[in-house]
Parts: sequence; structure tokens; C-alpha cells
Amino acid sequence: MFVIFGASGKAGRVTAAALRRAGKPVRAVVRHARQGESLAELGCEIALADLTDPQSVAAAIKGAHAVQLLCPVPSGDTDPETTMRTMIDVATNALCEDPPATLLAISDYGAELPLNTGITRLYHYLEKRLKPVATQLTLLRSAEHMQNWAAFIPGALATGTLPSLHLPLERRFASVAAQDVGAASAGLLLESQQSGTPRIVSIEGPQRVSVNDIAAALSEASGRTITPHALPRESWTPMLLKAGLSENHARLITDLYDVHNTGRIDVEASRSERRFGTTALRDVFGPLVAKFNSQ
Repeated sequence: MFVIFGASGKAGRVTAAALRRAGKPVRAVVRHARQGESLAELGCEIALADLTDPQSVAAAIKGAHAVQLLCPVPSGDTDPETTMRTMIDVATNALCEDPPATLLAISDYGAELPLNTGITRLYHYLEKRLKPVATQLTLLRSAEHMQNWAAFIPGALATGTLPSLHLPLERRFASVAAQDVGAASAGLLLESQQSGTPRIVSIEGPQRVSVNDIAAALSEASGRTITPHALPRESWTPMLLKAGLSENHARLITDLYDVHNTGRIDVEASRSERRFGTTALRDVFGPLVAKFNSQ
């Protein structure tokens, strides 16, 4: 049994579908029954679990041969760091008690850094907590998801301006489509590789991009001129608070970009295998723009 946490998400759904196409039994773990309806149509067994609830997590991994673990940063939470650390502790405690033969965790570029990297430091904590689990561990470190720009698209279409915390606008950085992460995860779960140390795999898109490239791709997808705008550092927190994030969540993001903009959040080249997705920015932005235009 392949157990996929976060199976209703953009990456997890692709993983579950790929495993089903390969003829593997899949238990799709979701929080709400309605999220599992389309996964059940693929032939997945559906498990309801909350990563903060030890009993439901233990039930979800029972009898698993392989587990894909995804601990998302909780949205709409006044203290997402504390909640996510609880999720990590609950999941890793359950996995230590009932370890599968294979465990893959979706992590983050820069997770190896023992620094205050905001959101990324939570994935540093995840990796640290998982290493004692008696399993063949793969850490799939993902670059920033292209889909993260979706939150900026309505404003960009309305104003013609794309605000950015990435500075400077011409600096290129790693980015990847969520579906490419899901496909890579499925492939890794299907590989039979045994070693005594964690396997570290990094995935990013076919080429590195700048905010200028992102604005150009959004212009192409929308048929409108979208101009990138470098937000001054003092504007970051007010913008995030205005968008509805809590102060704690906003701090995680600003701490992340303070480090990201120095170029230190990248592939751990000395230890990591490299994987590259095939999905380009235009392939992601086209459907997103169409979705917003139809609303």
C-alpha cells in the first residue's frame, strides 16, 4: 500500500494518479471526505486524517509499504510555525512507531541550512525529525512552486503591476511546477533503492527564471502588459498583512526572502541528486489566467 498525504493537493494528486496508473494500491489521505471523491474515482482508498491528530495519522499509515509525507504550511493560522511543528511531530512519532519500508518527504530548497530561513527552517526541522525513522528515507527538496504566483495574478491583471519580494528583479532563481514535483515523487517511490543513509533529491523546472521572466510569461498568458515591481523591504509586512496573513505568517515569509535574496537558498550541490521538471511558466500561467478571467 502506497500512502499519500496531501493527496488532494496539486503535487499529491499527481503522485496518487501516477501510482494508480502503475497499478499500485494507493491510500489517499485527505482532511475532508469531499476532497477524496475524485481520488476514489481513480481507485484510491480514502483515509481521513488531520496531521495534528495522532490517532488519525497512525490509522492512515497502518499497513503501508511506502509513505509520501507532505506537511504544508497552514494557511489562515495565527501561528503557522507552531501548528506545523506539531504536524511534523505527530507524523514523525507515528512513523517511528510504525515505520514503512520506504518514506519520501517533500521538503524545500535550503532545508539543510541551520539558519533563520523563515518557512524553510520548518523543513529543516522536518528533515531532522525524520532521520531517526527506521526506513529508506528520500528527501525530495522542491524549488519554489510556480503556482505560488497565483495569489498575485488578480491584482496584476487589475493593475498591470506584479509586486515582488524577489530582489533584484533580474536575478534568476529555481522554480518548479507542482505537478512536476508530484510526478518526480511517484517515480522515486517506484524505484527500489536501498542504502543506509537518506537519499536527497532536488527538483526544479527546465530553466531558472527571474521576476522579469515571470511578468513576461504572465503578460503573454493574459494578453496584457504586466510590469514587475520590486517592493521595498519596508513594504513587505504591510502588504502581507493587508492580504490577510497573520503577523507570525508574514514574519515567516519575510525571513525567508531576506535569506533567499542573498542567493543562499539553493541546491545542496555536494549531496543532492538533480531532477528537472518539464513544465514551463506559460504552461502554468495559461490555465491560472483563464481561471481568474472566468470568475
